[in-house]
Amino acid sequence: MRSLLLIEDELHLLHALSAAFERDGWSVLRAADGPTGVELYERHHPQVVVTDMHLPGWNGLQVLHVLRQRDPDAAVILLTGDGDIPTAVEAMHLGAENYLTKPIELDQLATAVARAHERARLRNRHRHFRERPAEAPGLGALGCSPQMRAVASQVRAIADGDAPALLLGESGSGKGWAAQMIHSLSPRSRAPFVEVNCASLTATFLESELFGHERGAFTDAKAAKRGLFEVAHGGTLFLDEIGELSLELQPKLLKVLESGRFRRLGGTHEITAHVRVIAATNLELERAVRAQRFRADLFYRLAVLPLTLPPLRERGRDEIADLAFSILTELRRRHGRGPTRIASAALAVILRHPWPGNIRQLRNVLERVVLLAGEAEELRPEHLPAELRGDIPAPALSDDGDLSLVAAERQHIARVLARCGGNRLQAARVLGITRSTLYKRLREYGLEQIGRAS
Repeated sequence: MRSLLLIEDELHLLHALSAAFERDGWSVLRAADGPTGVELYERHHPQVVVTDMHLPGWNGLQVLHVLRQRDPDAAVILLTGDGDIPTAVEAMHLGAENYLTKPIELDQLATAVARAHERARLRNRHRHFRERPAEAPGLGALGCSPQMRAVASQVRAIADGDAPALLLGESGSGKGWAAQMIHSLSPRSRAPFVEVNCASLTATFLESELFGHERGAFTDAKAAKRGLFEVAHGGTLFLDEIGELSLELQPKLLKVLESGRFRRLGGTHEITAHVRVIAATNLELERAVRAQRFRADLFYRLAVLPLTLPPLRERGRDEIADLAFSILTELRRRHGRGPTRIASAALAVILRHPWPGNIRQLRNVLERVVLLAGEAEELRPEHLPAELRGDIPAPALSDDGDLSLVAAERQHIARVLARCGGNRLQAARVLGITRSTLYKRLREYGLEQIGRAS
């Protein structure tokens, strides 16, 4: 929703303008003096500010100067009862969007506000695209199959929008990671990313967590507390396990999604928060809607931009191998120890395991290896949990029926070389071996024709 702050000490005019803009679909904040206006701006970050020049305490130029100091992109329009040209020049020099003389027609002011809003929106978008990296960091981890390229494309498209998004998929399939990627690629990336699990709290405490509470709102409310919608202002709020949200809270969430407004628990004052909501669930929400456990209107509001994350078992072997290497590298960096490479036999076990817990289970297994493998440079089958080693016999990586580790290693080297674009030095680093060892393996396996020495 478009948001506007009006700063005007003539109260009849303040109320008249506020009512007119609210009828036009704006969310309006009101202040009768400069300091109050600045405080409201810092709390709610409205997209456009209209301030009178003659105010008690501060004048309009002082308000403009303070706002532009604290937010160089603040879009401010000044109104004045006298058309003083030097003052107008100073206002424009300080960065005012416009300088209008009273009495002013409502249509003229509405047009000026709409233009200021559009210019501010375009400024934000242009800055976002200038600062956004050419290739989204981390999206490569999704893999290169057509299925996962489509998922990566959806992540980018959702990040470019600002409507609510709904992430679907089994537990541990990467919905939290996808939510963070969407936030980091969006224009909101510099603002907070706040996460809450809707299944972890009772309805009362979750309401307090989301919307905050005033002192005395319930027994343990010793002081007022900001809710996560306020904490995430300007950024993204990730509601995990949204399917577990209680029926009594669902209409309150729907109201915030539709209006951007809410009240703290026990409060009477409405607060405006500009937050992008991303929700996630491993439940079939449509079935919950039919069973009347989830509101249909909330489901349709959340599902404007749906994205389904496939389970790990449905992803290609190459993608699972890449993911395992990527997670192992990340965990080694975090803990400062652990294997630098994965033996072919261990990789075979990893690739054939069904991973019912998806990426979360794979990460947990690899973190256990990193912590318990001691000084081992290579992750071997014996480092993996017994349930992984024993559930399925060591598999073949090739499709020709050859079950030997030699065949597995040959195919793995060929695959890594192809993934590195034939660059042998880079492939050796990925494999965790020296370049001379790689050359020896290439000769032994008849792979000398693959790759280049550079």
